[in-house]
Amino acid sequence: MDLGIAGRKAIVCASSKGLGKGCARALAEAGCEVVMNGRNADVLEAAAKEIAAATGAKITPVACDVGTEDGRKALLSACPAPDILVNNNGGPPPKDFRQISREEMIAGLDANMMTPIILVQSVIDGMAERGFGRIIDITSASVRTSLVGLDLSSGARAGLTAFLAAAARQFVDRNVTINHILPGVFDTDRIATATGRMAAMKGSRPRNSAGSARPAFPQNASARRMNSASSAPFSPARMPATSPASPS
Repeated sequence: MDLGIAGRKAIVCASSKGLGKGCARALAEAGCEVVMNGRNADVLEAAAKEIAAATGAKITPVACDVGTEDGRKALLSACPAPDILVNNNGGPPPKDFRQISREEMIAGLDANMMTPIILVQSVIDGMAERGFGRIIDITSASVRTSLVGLDLSSGARAGLTAFLAAAARQFVDRNVTINHILPGVFDTDRIATATGRMAAMKGSRPRNSAGSARPAFPQNASARRMNSASSAPFSPARMPATSPASPS
C-alpha cells in the first residue's frame, strides 16, 4: 500500500524494540527517513542496521533517554523538522495504587504524559508552517479499560489523550493530525515484565502452555499487527473521536 509519505522525515521514540521498532520499520518500508531512539546504544544500533538493511531506508539512531531534556534535544538535533512524530515510551512498573509515592506519580506523569506533550509543542508549529504533520501517540488500551496495578500508567496516558484532544482540533485545518493508538497485548519485553509483576502482586506466576514463565503470545504478533495497522495514523477517515476529520 502506498501511504503517500515516501521521503518524509520521521522521529520514532523508544524504537529499539517492541511496538516502537515495529512503527520504525513500517515507516521505513513506506519510504520515510527515520530517526530511531533508545537508551541502550548497542540494542538501538543493531535495530537500526536491521531495518536499514531490510528496507534500504536512511535510518539514524539516537541513543538517549527521551524522558530527559538533553534526550529530546538530541532527537530534535538529528531531525529538526520532522514530518511525522511517533511518541512512545515505557510505562511505570505495575504497583498497587495505595503504594505509589508522590515521587513515583510525578515520574510516571513525566514519562508518559509530559514528555510527549513537550515533543508535540516542539514540532507542531513547524509542521503547520510546512502544511503537513502526523503525530501518533502510542498509549495503551488501559486508557479505556483500566487494569489493576497499571493505575499510574493508565492515568498518565489518559491525561495525554485528553490534553492533546484540543490541539488536534486546533491544527487539523493546517493538515496536522494527532492520533492515539491504544494497543492491547503484544509480545514485547514490557508486557512480559508487567505480566510477571502483576502476577506476583496476586501471588502467582504467569505461564504459557509450554510451562515457561513468559506468557504465551502468537509468534511475531507485534510485527504482524503493526504492519497491518500501519496505515491507520495517516488516514483521516480513520481518525478517532478525539481528532476531528480533516476538511475536504
